[in-house]
Amino acid sequence: MHLIWLRTDLRLHDNTALAAASQRGQVAAIYLITPEQWLAHDDAPCKVDFWLRNVQHLSLALGKLNIPLLIRHAATWDQAPAVLSELCRELSVKSVHVNEEYGIHESQRDAAVAQALEADGVTFHSYLDQLFFQPGSVLTKTGTYFQVFSQFRKVCYNRLHSALPRLVATPKAQAKLELKSDSVPTMVQGFEPPSETLRALWPAGEDEARRRLDAFADQQISYYKDERDFPAKPGTSQLSAYLAAGVVSPRQCLHAALQTNQGEFESGDIGAITWINELLWREFYKHILVGYPRVSRHRAFRPETEALAWRDAPADLAAWQQARTGLPIIDAAMRQLLETGWMHNRLRMVVAMFLTKNLLIDWREGERFFMRHLIDGDLAANNGGWQWSSSTGTDSAPYFRIFSPLSQSEKFDSDGVFIKRWLPELAALNKKEVHNPAAAGGLFGVADYPRAMVDLKQSRERALAAFRSLPSRLEMAGHE
Repeated sequence: MHLIWLRTDLRLHDNTALAAASQRGQVAAIYLITPEQWLAHDDAPCKVDFWLRNVQHLSLALGKLNIPLLIRHAATWDQAPAVLSELCRELSVKSVHVNEEYGIHESQRDAAVAQALEADGVTFHSYLDQLFFQPGSVLTKTGTYFQVFSQFRKVCYNRLHSALPRLVATPKAQAKLELKSDSVPTMVQGFEPPSETLRALWPAGEDEARRRLDAFADQQISYYKDERDFPAKPGTSQLSAYLAAGVVSPRQCLHAALQTNQGEFESGDIGAITWINELLWREFYKHILVGYPRVSRHRAFRPETEALAWRDAPADLAAWQQARTGLPIIDAAMRQLLETGWMHNRLRMVVAMFLTKNLLIDWREGERFFMRHLIDGDLAANNGGWQWSSSTGTDSAPYFRIFSPLSQSEKFDSDGVFIKRWLPELAALNKKEVHNPAAAGGLFGVADYPRAMVDLKQSRERALAAFRSLPSRLEMAGHE
């Protein structure tokens, strides 16, 4: 008997570890419920619910191949070695197969499990699956991890030209086992289930992920570059939650995009090229996680920015979290997050820059709040995005480039369609006033909408001053 331990790879198709385990003989699958670990990692209740719903779908799909899915409980990952060792003894398991995950805790967990199993004579095999390239294989000429995306992308392009990652064959049905699948819990203590409205936005299962991918590749991908920045338009693939949970693989995404673009990723359809770039950004941030472990430890990628004098302003942070900033584009974006578990990518940058620059609040507060609410929360991408916006990360926005929420709003939601969708109290304003109700005249602007909480010009100056007073990178070099 061989075991596949499923984590963020909740799919039957194009699953490297599952295919490898199946080739060795009879297979059972295991999924661990680890509530205290999820809480420690700030996983959102809607994300945990999405995982469990996908595990249920996968259990049915595996059942058709006579592969039983077992559910075991371990409060934290520290307990994983003991739980898996016990299961392997119980079932006389010869080998355990996993798809690699990245991040310090994930690596430590897998090393501890491998050690415990090997002490019992069970072999542990891990496979490259959620990335195109093994971290550590895409390096600069001096042998270090890239810190700039455009240079990383160039090397990836060269590799993809010579060796496109292949899709992995789906296992065939095996002979029936005596073992029965366990029922998948629908709820986990400590995680309030989301509303049915939110669930309905994110149906579980590979069929849904595939439907979204096919629909995007067939109808939308060509317009992706032009429409992805407009939150009122359906310009994005809506696949991020499925990618984060591994219900669809990056290889499947890459192949679908290449198919629409005659196999090209550097010429042809600009929409397809732009979307493939986004897959490579995802790749880049996971490589950063491995190459620079400090980002897994809540540290700034650029050490000199650790000295920034962030403001301790709980009331301002709460206003941002609760969509009460008085800046419509910020509040509309935050309501979208709170109600749907997702936020449009352009707006993630806008609200992150507002929190870290205009409010001068530590990016870690925003990163944590996003993780606690995002259905597609992913440590590498979320950390990468927050550190980019706050000018503390790789390839980050120069500290003096600060998005103005008003100009972003006027540019990307010019008619206020997105704003009015999430802030119906502003529905009566015309398309000029809706971006800045306070300027609409009247003593208090719109009766039930707050005044802007900061003066954008003054708060911008405050941020610039805080960044200018940082020690230079050279001065910091001796303190790393």
